[in-house]
Amino acid sequence: MVTSIDTIKEYFPSLAGAQVSQMEALWDLYQEWNAKINVISRKDIDQLYLKHVLHSLSIAKYIRFVAGSEILDLGTGGGFPGIPMAIFFPDVKFHLIDGTAKKIRVVNEVVESLGLHNVKAEQIRAESLKKKYDFIITRAVAQMEQLRLWTQNKVKTKHSNPIPNGLIALKGGNLKEELKALPRGEFVEKVPISDFFKEDYFEEKYLIYLQL
Repeated sequence: MVTSIDTIKEYFPSLAGAQVSQMEALWDLYQEWNAKINVISRKDIDQLYLKHVLHSLSIAKYIRFVAGSEILDLGTGGGFPGIPMAIFFPDVKFHLIDGTAKKIRVVNEVVESLGLHNVKAEQIRAESLKKKYDFIITRAVAQMEQLRLWTQNKVKTKHSNPIPNGLIALKGGNLKEELKALPRGEFVEKVPISDFFKEDYFEEKYLIYLQL
């Protein structure tokens, strides 16, 4: 099944016209930039809406961030999940960080082309950040225990969203040992993304929420 912008609209019928236009624009922007700077796997670029956009938007099926929330996208790579989420939540502030300069260059160019005013992209390591956020989102960056160590002091103590502040990680495969490595007593929730989307790609794909 080839996933297109129509699939995005089907799963998210509340998207406004401007948001749909921005989602549509992602195709040409990433095709163009990926030809210059390889930020998305060559074998995945033609599955942009399935493997990158829709995957990123699984977070929006799990939680609706309140306006004014501040979200950190840790290890954003080419801008995922941060850019699709910033389109979906125009009243939420997103800080996209990555250690690779060429990836942040692409992210900034895409953000500028889309006219996203709620995104800041920066080449910086998580350990160097002084700011605190409501939530940290990430996709396929590191093991959960490592992510916990990087982010445990980066979350605000005041909660204003439907669930307590924390880390939301998009993961795949067998996570039993990885989750078992977290300290006892941590609140963690594992949600199959196949609960949200019917495409075969999402079998064995999970959203992991860790309260911080």
